[in-house]
Amino acid sequence: MQADPVERALRGLYVAALYLLVPITVYHLIWRGFRQREYFQRWHERYAVYADAPQAATLWVHAVSVGEVNAAAPLVNALRARYPYLRLLVTSITPTGSARVRALWGDKVEHVYLPYDLPGAVARFLRHYRPQLALVLETELWPNLLFGCRDHGVPVYIVNARLSERSLRGYRVLRPLLRRALRSVRAVLAQSGGDAARFVRLGAAAETTRVSGNLKYDVAVGSGWPAFAAAFAERIGARAAWIAASTHAEEEAAVIAIHRRLRARWPDLLLLWAPRHPERFKAVAQQAVEAGWRVATRQLTQWPDRDDAVFVIDTLGELMPFYGCARVAFVGGSLQPVGGHNLLEPAAVGTAVVSGPHLHNFADIAARMRAAGALRVGADAEQVGTEIAALLADAAARDAMVDAAHALVDQGRGALRRTLEAIAPDLPPA
Repeated sequence: MQADPVERALRGLYVAALYLLVPITVYHLIWRGFRQREYFQRWHERYAVYADAPQAATLWVHAVSVGEVNAAAPLVNALRARYPYLRLLVTSITPTGSARVRALWGDKVEHVYLPYDLPGAVARFLRHYRPQLALVLETELWPNLLFGCRDHGVPVYIVNARLSERSLRGYRVLRPLLRRALRSVRAVLAQSGGDAARFVRLGAAAETTRVSGNLKYDVAVGSGWPAFAAAFAERIGARAAWIAASTHAEEEAAVIAIHRRLRARWPDLLLLWAPRHPERFKAVAQQAVEAGWRVATRQLTQWPDRDDAVFVIDTLGELMPFYGCARVAFVGGSLQPVGGHNLLEPAAVGTAVVSGPHLHNFADIAARMRAAGALRVGADAEQVGTEIAALLADAAARDAMVDAAHALVDQGRGALRRTLEAIAPDLPPA
């Protein structure tokens, strides 16, 4: 498809700005590398410089980081089962996303970092991997990537698509360019009606934007977590545990304060603490030690014992089974305006869920869970602590929340089937 003069002008301005920012991308990798050493590695992938020969044609799924990789897991597993003879490429942007891809599939899928949205890098990536189909998860809207796929004849679907009002406002400068880029995709398969409407406002064609549901409802709980929880319980005895999961640096002081308050009432209460980012593992363990508690970590001791007050989950890929070990879960990213994280994972394994008020990344799920009685939301850290305490003290209330959550998850399933049906015209015969 030939680009019109307005598109060429807009892309020219966008590309010029990107090239001016290239030195900042290098600085960003160095700065992040001091916090997480994996950012010092594999720079050639960031700029799509590959030493090996071009690959055979692939099915390509892009999931930016851990949350999106987890959401993509049912889809990737279904594609692997239906098309075992095709190469499957899964890209991410973050080292934690990369680690999650490897933990889930090992070498059964190809994996590289998605390059920066520079036209040369995008073209090299597409020529090297020759995707037959691109499935882009959630809100990864990179203009040169979408235009590059169009120019190389690669059909693109934005799957499990979500777009908050906040993100929509953030795209306002790029809206004229993104409108043209979005008109090049086969379809936008949105999580909810609100997400679909916001994509249309951003520029997606109404006739190719539809609601397919949220793939997170189709997450596989796995059969091994009850045995995992039993092994955990054998180590800690009859003590109760709560979990603070996917917390951010700005929430750590609140977690310490909540746990101190809870232990004043339940002196043997155990906190399971899973920071969102690996560079915070050591920091939260140190903060817990400085608070005067005995602290263990997953890497050092494997399990907590009966005298530990805090157990830091400093590994990746084990959050769901540890959710199953706790009576109550606080899901982080919600006491600060991050937008929250996946509320369905603890719900799916039968753990009562509490969050802070900032849930714009999961607005539809949060609204459904609250309406069903499967989620309690605190207006601030103090109220979050109050809600956790109330649930720790009331087994019947916890059971009611768990029953409501299980019913909601069961009702929400089906996004995987609808997604596979929607992309079927661009898939080869199974």
